[in-house]
Amino acid sequence: MASRLLQLQAKVKPASEFVAKHGHSYYRQLLEQNKQYIQDPPTAEKCNLLAKQLFYTRLASIPGRYEAFWKELDCAKNMLKNRQDLKVEDAGIAALFGLECFAWFCAGEIIGRGFTFTGYYP
Repeated sequence: MASRLLQLQAKVKPASEFVAKHGHSYYRQLLEQNKQYIQDPPTAEKCNLLAKQLFYTRLASIPGRYEAFWKELDCAKNMLKNRQDLKVEDAGIAALFGLECFAWFCAGEIIGRGFTFTGYYP
C-alpha cells in the first residue's frame, strides 16, 4: 500500500508542477477566448440581472419542454402498441437506460445517507 502511495505521489508531483507553471496562462487564454461572455464591470446589480434573466428564460422554456415530453411519451406508447416491430437493439437500449436510472437513484440514496450502505446516521 505504501509503495502504491509513493507511485501515486510520483505521478501527481509532475502534474501539479505543470499546473502551477502553466495554469495562469491557461486561465488568461480561457478568459480571452470567452471575453464576449464576461460582464464588465462585475457588479452585484449585474449579477442579479443575469440571475433574473436566467430564471425567466428557463421559465419561458417550460412549454416547449412540456410538448417535447408528451411527444416522447406518445412515441413510447406507439412503440409499446407495435411490440412485434420492436428490435432487440431498441429493447436493450431501453433496458440499459432503465438500469442507469436505477444506478443513479442508488448513488443518490447512498450520498444522501452520508455514504453509508446500511442506513442513515442517528
